[in-house]
Amino acid sequence: MAGVHSAIRKHHEGEGGFTLVELLVVIVVLGVLSAVVVFSVSGINNKSKSAACNSDVSAVQTAEEAYYAQNNSYTTIANLVTAKLLRSAPTTANGYTISADATTGAVTVTPACSTL
Repeated sequence: MAGVHSAIRKHHEGEGGFTLVELLVVIVVLGVLSAVVVFSVSGINNKSKSAACNSDVSAVQTAEEAYYAQNNSYTTIANLVTAKLLRSAPTTANGYTISADATTGAVTVTPACSTL
């Protein structure tokens, strides 16, 4: 029986394996890296809402100016859609509301895009 154990030891001699501590260190490092990635991705999502808001405001401002150039007056967002200067009215589903003043052509957003 002793001969069998020594044969197995000789067969595995020189083969290194990972210790439990080394495996735990690798698992901890992977956990830290995954936490960093999760927080980075959530920051990207927040920036995308702000960028979408700025883009919507810019589109409405451009449509207002185009309407003014054609009609020498400003109008509402609904009329911008009717005049086919906007494809559709900006939705409030993204957490902000865009409005346009038909008297001055001022475009406002509530809450401000920078706070999204």
